[in-house]
Amino acid sequence: MAGLSLKKNLLTLVLVVILAGALVPGNVKGQNSVVDIVTDDFFNGILNQANEDCSGKSFYSRAAFLSSLSSYYQFRSGSADESKREVAAFFANVAHETESLCYIEEINGGSQDYCDETNTQYPCNPDKKYFGRGPLQLTRNYNYVAAGNSIGFDGLNCPETVATDPVISFKTALWFWMTNVHQVLNQGFGATIRAINGAIECNGGNPGAVQSRIQYYTQYCNQLGVAPGDNLSC
Repeated sequence: MAGLSLKKNLLTLVLVVILAGALVPGNVKGQNSVVDIVTDDFFNGILNQANEDCSGKSFYSRAAFLSSLSSYYQFRSGSADESKREVAAFFANVAHETESLCYIEEINGGSQDYCDETNTQYPCNPDKKYFGRGPLQLTRNYNYVAAGNSIGFDGLNCPETVATDPVISFKTALWFWMTNVHQVLNQGFGATIRAINGAIECNGGNPGAVQSRIQYYTQYCNQLGVAPGDNLSC
């Protein structure tokens, strides 16, 4: 009887392990998962480009990024090459926006409140400012509110949370990416620039910024061993 009971327990354990593996989302397991693509060397290679006195050096981390992925299973949901290009595109825009994860907040961001008063659905808190914060420099009251509602923080009254909680900070970047950028990836890297800051940078608006993003993207694609594809500029 004791032997039969032991066999049942072992069988139960095996089933639990199998089911647990099946429930792990595809973007955090497998040979071409984000965990495998965004290695310590890849992430720290970006972070190490920032100056030692940068605030982001002690704020952004690979662990915080990977933790934030739990809410965004569709990030990196294509083939192996598509996965690598999405990671390269995401971090290329992040590196440009933050100067290689140096900045948590927009430089001189406090000089503007970025309150869109025409958006009556999200009235601004007069004591808060909605300047760029986080890996993709989340900006404006309506984005803070929408991101907060999706992620679970008070973006309207506590926008500074994006600059004090590294996991939430990365979640806002992934929220913006999945809401506005992910769906245009098949149009080429240039489409990601247009989705993020096209009104200011594209069509000759700021060719230096566009080239900066492209340079990061091609660099990361080379590191990951994937062709960057067509339509790099906007």
